[in-house]
Amino acid sequence: MGSFLSEKSLIIGLLLAACVFLVAGLGLLFAVPYWGFERLHPLLPQVAGIFFVVLLTTLLSGFGLLIVSILLGRDVPFSALLRHMSAKVLLPLLILVGRLVGVSKKAVQHAFVNVNNELVLAWVRSRRKPRHVLLLMPHCLQFSQCPVRVTFHVDNCKRCGQCPIAELLEIKERYGIHLAVATGGTMARRIVTETRPDLIVAVACERDLVSGIQDTLPLPVYGIFNERPHGPCVDTRVPLEEVRAVLTSLMETNQERP
Repeated sequence: MGSFLSEKSLIIGLLLAACVFLVAGLGLLFAVPYWGFERLHPLLPQVAGIFFVVLLTTLLSGFGLLIVSILLGRDVPFSALLRHMSAKVLLPLLILVGRLVGVSKKAVQHAFVNVNNELVLAWVRSRRKPRHVLLLMPHCLQFSQCPVRVTFHVDNCKRCGQCPIAELLEIKERYGIHLAVATGGTMARRIVTETRPDLIVAVACERDLVSGIQDTLPLPVYGIFNERPHGPCVDTRVPLEEVRAVLTSLMETNQERP
């Protein structure tokens, strides 16, 4: 909990710093050519001023709603648009600001995924229970010496217990969800297109989770970090209890709603 709160603080701090940079940048974009506008047309400074005020107000309102949603852990108006904006536009800006203040890209990505999870949970809680959930796993989860191919047909797994696939199949059957194993981003996108889920629970490293969240917008993606006891991309593990807890929370959400 303490770690998550510090990641919330990190993202909010970077958002506020990004706000300052954006306001300063917009101020310069307006102020530098301001005195030349009048020579083109006497009303042009007022028109440009209104445009920048509207743009600034929109940006600050978006930042404000996003920060409120992060702080309260509740859904807010335009939450889908805010998730889209935060993944596509704000994250690169936060990584840049993070570098300026000495925060690594991986730390920003890690914090972003956790905050995105909070926004996804808030979004799901305010709506009906998701009907089609996709549990998307990376191929590196499979035992590296296993001769069985499970990437296209995960049910091919012999459930020998050498890797977490057998337990993930039990989770799939218990919750009645779709389970898929992808070898990379292209295959993951193909699986999402074919299964057409309304919610994805994905397990991967920071980089792949961020990429997946961005690629599948506007679909909500709950990200869970894999464990790498043998290094990246080889015999990785998944925190199964966290997967079960997340699915229980998501699948029991608003069951009373039609």
